[in-house]
Amino acid sequence: MPILLCRIDDRLIHGQVVIGWGRPLGLQRIVLVDDIVAANDWEQDLYRVAVPEEIELIFATVRGASDRLAEWAGDPKRTAILTGEVHTMGQLVAADTSNLRQINLGGLHQRPGRTERLPWVYLSDEELAELRVMAQSGREISAQDVPTTAAVSLEALA
Repeated sequence: MPILLCRIDDRLIHGQVVIGWGRPLGLQRIVLVDDIVAANDWEQDLYRVAVPEEIELIFATVRGASDRLAEWAGDPKRTAILTGEVHTMGQLVAADTSNLRQINLGGLHQRPGRTERLPWVYLSDEELAELRVMAQSGREISAQDVPTTAAVSLEALA
């Protein structure tokens, strides 16, 4: 089964991902892609608390995830790929030309240099440009907090 969700959310794993997306999609695996978290047992333990035992949780570096995307896409487990940064998802997209077709923007919160695009999506000009590059490479990018709300296109965020 293909990867069902590719989400950029700076909170990474939280209730909206596990309950809001996980239940409707029937997720069986969550892959959290973050070089720092992948190297930090303490942070991994914090994220494990939020994920039910029946969902496999994998912590991966960008390189490790890039190497395994085709494997996860071909596996029957219903999978979500999560990153906390636009750039991290951009690296995965650059490494994989066929499996990451749709990119969901979740919570990307206020930081210096970012502009509000939606109440829960703040992007810098650089992040917006990187998302446009991903879109030009054939990815469908939209912001959607949970599956029951309407998706907002990348064009509408500009």
